[in-house]
Amino acid sequence: MTKKLHIRKGDLVKVLAGDSKGSEGKVLVVDAQKYRAIVEGVNKISKHTKPNAKNTNGGIVEQEASIHLSNLMLIEPANGTPTRVGRKVDEKTNRLVRFSKKSGEVIK
Repeated sequence: MTKKLHIRKGDLVKVLAGDSKGSEGKVLVVDAQKYRAIVEGVNKISKHTKPNAKNTNGGIVEQEASIHLSNLMLIEPANGTPTRVGRKVDEKTNRLVRFSKKSGEVIK
């Protein structure tokens, strides 16, 4: 069974807590089981890698680590402000859609 999440792949989000607090980025991957997401340019870590076929030298690689979904807030596509997310049934399509609690607009 899949969880209903307020954040999806491709969303623009703001970080609410942690070392990257206040920064914004695009969601690259969402892990529904662990309730975590990887956000572009946020929560960077230094990973030590061994030499391999891709990287013949090895060394230290900087990459994004996952961040808990509770520390992320969706940014409205229309006006660029952070907002809470709700779910409601769309009258036209009769499907569950996400909407902005701040403006009431449906989010893609």
